[in-house]
Amino acid sequence: MPHIALKMLEGRTEAQKQEAAKKLVAALCEALGCGDHYITMTIEDFNAEEWQDVFANDIEGKANALYKKPSYDPKSLL
Repeated sequence: MPHIALKMLEGRTEAQKQEAAKKLVAALCEALGCGDHYITMTIEDFNAEEWQDVFANDIEGKANALYKKPSYDPKSLL
């Protein structure tokens, strides 16, 4: 079953997170042709320093599974 893991810089409101979750789940349902009861989702917040590790491990470290490449330098967030 699909699971969405959204990792992002801290600072978004709970309402923004709820809206993002709603739209991401809906988009995934449409793309995969499945019901939302099959989809789970987590949202994790990170500060700019923590993001350096997330970027290294989850983006650069998973380049073979990366479907949308970054167009920014994570060090610019510090």
